[in-house]
Amino acid sequence: MDHRTVAADFDEFVAVELPRLLGLARALSRDEHDAWDLVQETLARIGTRWSRLDHGHATAAYARTTLVRLNIDRLRRLRREWPTGRIGDRPVEPVNVDGVDPWLADALRSLPPRQRTAVVLRFAEDLDLAAIADHMGCSVGTVKSHLSRGLERLRQCVPPDRRAIVEGRDR
Repeated sequence: MDHRTVAADFDEFVAVELPRLLGLARALSRDEHDAWDLVQETLARIGTRWSRLDHGHATAAYARTTLVRLNIDRLRRLRREWPTGRIGDRPVEPVNVDGVDPWLADALRSLPPRQRTAVVLRFAEDLDLAAIADHMGCSVGTVKSHLSRGLERLRQCVPPDRRAIVEGRDR
């Protein structure tokens, strides 16, 4: 393959996967700037390996795994940083993911990062437990624990007027 064909293939991949990667990054990071940074770093890593990758369905899964692991690394780095006492010049506006009820977006923001990652991968990306474990770099049992705790916390956040819908009693 010549350089132009490789570049055109990568450009097509980016055009197709960018909205999905950005949506996943927004749900995981809760911040628009961090989401774009995650997607940019993911695409940079994919791009450097593009000529060696199999360009089937697995490339999109590889990109999502890369994004999730970059987010985990970002969270680990943030835990190691010491606060300076100054929060910043302006408050950070929470990101609302398209098509998500505001109460659910707020509830997702309240989850610890690994629980939020497991819930988003399970329900937004529709991945099974083994795929989530692979994306997160942990065991299936750990994923089950994160999902169980995350879903229980989400259930506690459901507003009273939405409980019937969430529990399936509106039908």
